[in-house]
Amino acid sequence: MVDIFDEVSEDLRNERAVALAKRYGGLLLIAMLAVLAGVGWQQFHAWYQRQQDNKAASAYLALVKPLDDADGNVAPDQALAAARALTNFAAGAPEGYRTLADLRAAALYAGAGQTMQAEGLWDSVADDGDADPLLRGLANLLWAQHAMGNAPDADVLARLRPLTTDTNAYHGLAREMQALIYMHEGKNDLAKALLAQVAADPASPDGLRNRAEGLLAKLNG
Repeated sequence: MVDIFDEVSEDLRNERAVALAKRYGGLLLIAMLAVLAGVGWQQFHAWYQRQQDNKAASAYLALVKPLDDADGNVAPDQALAAARALTNFAAGAPEGYRTLADLRAAALYAGAGQTMQAEGLWDSVADDGDADPLLRGLANLLWAQHAMGNAPDADVLARLRPLTTDTNAYHGLAREMQALIYMHEGKNDLAKALLAQVAADPASPDGLRNRAEGLLAKLNG
């Protein structure tokens, strides 16, 4: 009797499965196709992104190779032409290469004396929430470096302040620049405190520590 009941239960389960398949089979098929389409789209998107990144890398390297080969010996008109080419490339480049191109173009503009164009690009990178935080910090640092003596001290200090935290990669350089501004303002005590931090920081490069020690010696008479 137990075997008969088991067989009946199995038949009932099979009948219910068939009925459910007939009732919801279409929906299940649509759901499966949607999942497969989603997986296929993800794979296609990843492949397409790789292709775009490879194309961007080749285009970027083609633009900067002549500059690297020249080893800094680039005439002003050539620098400006290269800067314009890089900004044109950046306009349609993927994130990452866009940021690198803008930073390289800004350096070329600054080197050619076109500070306004350089500052605009540094501002653009610094304000780009999608850019790498390290590159955004570098943009702020370069803006501050070139703005010292031209922009109001308060504006430069405000731009530097987020870079002076211990966890920031540029904290030593940012503190040195802050100290120079304080020295210019006659706030030597504030400058000494910052320079002492830089000189005692094992993470600071040797050249930076040496400069800080030299400035401290000068301030201390």
